[in-house]
Amino acid sequence: MKVAVLGAGAIGAYVGAALHRGGTEVHLIARRAHLAAMRERGVRVLSPRGDFTAHPHVTDDPAEVGEVDYVFLGLKANSYASSGPLLAPLLGPETAVVAAQNGIPWWYFHGLRGHPLEGRRVETVDPGGAVTAVLGLRRAIGCVVYCSTVIEEPGLIRHLEGTRFSLGEPDGEISARAKVLSAALIAGGLKAPVEPALRDDIWIKLMGNVAFNPLSALTRATMAQMCEHDDTRELVATMMTETLAIARAAGSDPGVSVEKRIDGAWRVGHHKTSMLQDLEAGKPLEIDAIIGAVVELAGLTGVPAPALRYVHAAVSLLDHTSKVPVGSH
Repeated sequence: MKVAVLGAGAIGAYVGAALHRGGTEVHLIARRAHLAAMRERGVRVLSPRGDFTAHPHVTDDPAEVGEVDYVFLGLKANSYASSGPLLAPLLGPETAVVAAQNGIPWWYFHGLRGHPLEGRRVETVDPGGAVTAVLGLRRAIGCVVYCSTVIEEPGLIRHLEGTRFSLGEPDGEISARAKVLSAALIAGGLKAPVEPALRDDIWIKLMGNVAFNPLSALTRATMAQMCEHDDTRELVATMMTETLAIARAAGSDPGVSVEKRIDGAWRVGHHKTSMLQDLEAGKPLEIDAIIGAVVELAGLTGVPAPALRYVHAAVSLLDHTSKVPVGSH
């Protein structure tokens, strides 16, 4: 089995190292200092489960790799539409694309049999079909990541917690290709259940992301600070309640209470969300998949979601103004 990791950042390099350790042929596609360090010293992983080093092939040129069985996307969702030139050399007729993204995926209504919105495009994450044109629908295997890693220095990944990478086909089939990938991830020391209802997992994770990510960017607060501030905790609960209603209207049942989800976030402690980290690093914010698409689904399903809409408006303005020099128009 041959796997390419396109966007071998903190999560991508960790997954690639684990797969390589388990015996899979792995090719990491990375850039700059991180690329150079992994070429020279391998992928070094520091983990409470045991440190290790893996030496997969590392390159910045996908043409060196050629067609693979699976592409694991470690890119942010807002860069999928522009990834075509990097992705094209990796795709054969049967190549599967595994997107470890936060939020609503471009394939969300694909294969959702019997639902009134089956086949509907989610414009927020797939404007005009731009992402589908690059990644396709038939290739998609969903992936929900319950794992936290950071790049401590180029080539050095610190694994903080979690090893679960839930997989699922859009149509709910327990497919051979998903089972083969699951087995490879498990051989590398990860948890990789193949779920018949992966959308439930998507919403469970999204309940936290849709509230804590944008609010942390707006307030610069950590997870614990947002949970411990009474008014903000109430806003988080309202956003989660609206999200649950949208999920159910869209055909899913996450099966977790708002209070349990908030308490789980509080136990993470003084952790900065990925959106706050991106803001501080001057990177574009991953707004569309995390909250914009949820607001779009609220409209499609007729669910009132005023708190989500207001926070979405505010964080969208923040994203815009953070890119505009002071005094310009």
